[in-house]
Amino acid sequence: MGQPLQNAPTTSELFPGFRDQTVRTDDDVHIRVRVGGEGPPLLLLHGHPQTHALWHKVTPDLARHFTVVLADLRGYGDSSKPAGLPEHENYSKRVMARDMLRVMQSLGHARFRVMAHDRGARVAHRLAADHADAVQRLVLLDIAPTLAMYEQTTEAFARAYWHWFFLIQPAPLPERFLLADPEAYVREVMGRRGAGLSPFDPRALAEYIRCAQLPGTAHGLCEDYRASAGIDLVHDREDRDRGHRLRMPLLALWGDQGVVQRCFDPLAEWQRVADQVQGAALPCGHYIAEEAPEALLAAALPFLRQDSA
Repeated sequence: MGQPLQNAPTTSELFPGFRDQTVRTDDDVHIRVRVGGEGPPLLLLHGHPQTHALWHKVTPDLARHFTVVLADLRGYGDSSKPAGLPEHENYSKRVMARDMLRVMQSLGHARFRVMAHDRGARVAHRLAADHADAVQRLVLLDIAPTLAMYEQTTEAFARAYWHWFFLIQPAPLPERFLLADPEAYVREVMGRRGAGLSPFDPRALAEYIRCAQLPGTAHGLCEDYRASAGIDLVHDREDRDRGHRLRMPLLALWGDQGVVQRCFDPLAEWQRVADQVQGAALPCGHYIAEEAPEALLAAALPFLRQDSA
């Protein structure tokens, strides 16, 4: 079982009634989790360069229907940030997905629903692919499959998602840039999107900045992206070659003002890799849970509550 979290701010005002703890994985990585609510288990995963704090606007409603489990991905937040291995395999989405399976199992949840954004949605995709018996329903926010996005890269996409190609450069070059001013990096990456910084609660933004400044975060963020441009594509191509598809119900949601809509057809791309797909654009940009929490809940809650015990 997980242990109470030590030496990390709780930002408890964002998640009243939730408890903090850590879960240790098989390779001795410690994953920070926050748990609250009642009902069937629901795992929420964040994206880059954020932490589980991004869910604070939607958790009050979700916690009325689910036991909500919020987790910081390895390399992010207050979770461990191990040194990357030569092929970045310890930051593969396969390993990061195993982290989350271990989290849920440690909390007593053999089967659960998942809602995930951005990088967390890539972990959730691999979690559903590798552990189909565990994932009952899947909501993925503002991504197309990683393989599709890399194979269909255009100039417009490369300009908008410049960090995809910068962070994968060999260490320590990108780490040095991030370490030079972590706060500026967070503000620039998030604030350059269409909505600017206005959707972000100052407490959540302060948490993203705090965690970006923690030792090891710069390396962890880069390793996440290096894995996605290497070993993760190997795993995705293996799935494609074997005809391995997602079988559980999947809801894809994306921002109608975002790069994913502009550069890809997310619904069609998810239909290429999954059998039961529905999806829609929401009236926002990339950071759906913070820009349009009501629209997200209206779309996701009915889907997630189907087949609830």
